Amino acid sequence: MPRTSGSYAISTTLGETVHAFVPHPLPPTDPALSPTAFIDLNRQAELALARLEGVSGLVPSVDWLLYSAIRKEALLTSQIEGTQATLTDLFDEEAGFKVSNTDDVEEITNYLQAFRWVQEQFRIPNGLPISVRLLCDAHRQLLNGARGATKQPGELRRSQNWIGGTRPGNAVFVPPPPECVSDLLADMERFIHDETKDLPLLIKVALVHAQFETIHPFLDGNGRIGRLLIAALFEHWGLLSEPLMYLSGYLKQHQTEYYRRLSAIRTDGDWESWVSFFLEGVTTAAGYAEKNIIEVASLIAADRRRLLQSTKAGPASYRLFEMLPMMPRFTIERVRQQLDTSFPTATAAVKALEDLGIVTEMTGQKKNRNYSYQAYVELLSR
Repeated sequence: MPRTSGSYAISTTLGETVHAFVPHPLPPTDPALSPTAFIDLNRQAELALARLEGVSGLVPSVDWLLYSAIRKEALLTSQIEGTQATLTDLFDEEAGFKVSNTDDVEEITNYLQAFRWVQEQFRIPNGLPISVRLLCDAHRQLLNGARGATKQPGELRRSQNWIGGTRPGNAVFVPPPPECVSDLLADMERFIHDETKDLPLLIKVALVHAQFETIHPFLDGNGRIGRLLIAALFEHWGLLSEPLMYLSGYLKQHQTEYYRRLSAIRTDGDWESWVSFFLEGVTTAAGYAEKNIIEVASLIAADRRRLLQSTKAGPASYRLFEMLPMMPRFTIERVRQQLDTSFPTATAAVKALEDLGIVTEMTGQKKNRNYSYQAYVELLSR
């Protein structure tokens, strides 16, 4: 007998009566998840995370790694929702260059701000714990000024929503009625903080993410907040000391499967397939992030060696080089400000790196020139 993972409630929206799905509280019961079913997958995922932690020590500054990892997560989670911006667009926007798809870049920048803000809450004395309030405040930042600004930023929805289909009556999925949302989230919050539930932490993350997506508590931005919640839980439970893994890359690559496995929880009570998929995703994403760190560390070490062997390079070009991993696109004026030096010194520092082929001028102009640490940008964009 398959388990049921929820019940249906009659809800009305746009003049149509629909059957809205109301999930049972976590964890799954009748039957409960088997503690032995995921031993191997969970061990592989934990080992992959441990290796990722270990390899991050290869790089002189973990901030370099975080700079790119957090931006990749922001980019990829937004691409799942249909944005077209690229990592280069994001670097260009930060450098003050002109970008064409400004709305898409704004959405990604908002996610970055929400992500950083959530991280900060865990690290300051009076910060918010993982809670409905934390998610609402993150949601407010996510939709700030972007295309979702009319979709009640920071507020739980007060109307019935639906997913897929052209109208409620032919929707692929109808989340719970609005009057259930607050209680369902309170149940989810209790599960997060209940230490008596004897489940491996990675499995708890998988359960919470799926439950959040089923509740779909906001009018817009649920996918992005649900994936931000994964990163927040990794931090909260100490699964990774820094957010070096971008799981959204795996979820985007397997997007159809991602939605299908979430859907099977609701239709068939199949939590097992979803948890297996999630654990495989963590293993794959951690392995990919580890490989990327090794490649970045190798590139930067090789370029630093060339720079130190050059007779033309001086202290300003060394200082500039150390800034490149967190400033991969730039103007000479930006270099002048960052080095707090004169324009001629900044120009000479850039020229030294350009002559070595480490940075490339992008415009071909004599004035208002833009530069790129191109090999690094291309490595991260792969």
